[in-house]
This record gives sequence, C-alpha cells and structure tokens, in this order.
Amino acid sequence: MTTLTIRQKLMTYLADADDSKVKAIYTLLEREIQEGDSFALTDEQISILENEQRLHLSGQSKSYSREESIQIIKGQRTF
Repeated sequence: MTTLTIRQKLMTYLADADDSKVKAIYTLLEREIQEGDSFALTDEQISILENEQRLHLSGQSKSYSREESIQIIKGQRTF
C-alpha cells in the first residue's frame, strides 16, 4: 500500500471517527504535531509544489472546490 493510499484512508477514517478515537490518535501524535510547526520543505518538495502551482494556474491540472475535496476525502467521490 502506498503512502498516498494510507493518507487517504486515514483522512477518510478521521473525518467520520467518533470524538474519543480522534482524541486518542491526537494524544499519540501530539508532540509531533506541536513540533511540526517548525518543519521545512526540501528544495525538491518546493520544486514539486511550484510545478503543481504552475500547472494549476495555467489550467493544465484538475482543481477541486472545498466541497469536492471533502467528498473525495470521505470517499464519497473519486478524483
């Protein structure tokens, strides 16, 4: 299973999970989440993001509204 697939499954799960499970998962990751404020992108990651932005602004890539994105995350729509 790819990391992307795992991320999508986690996002879908968290979107619908009951509060106690969300809080438990947060507790497990709290330190990393709080320390995550100081993360930095690599030059390669910045390059990828800049390329994705260029494709988006030129209309060469598909974009999704907030509502469409939520449906995709919840597994109610494919992309």
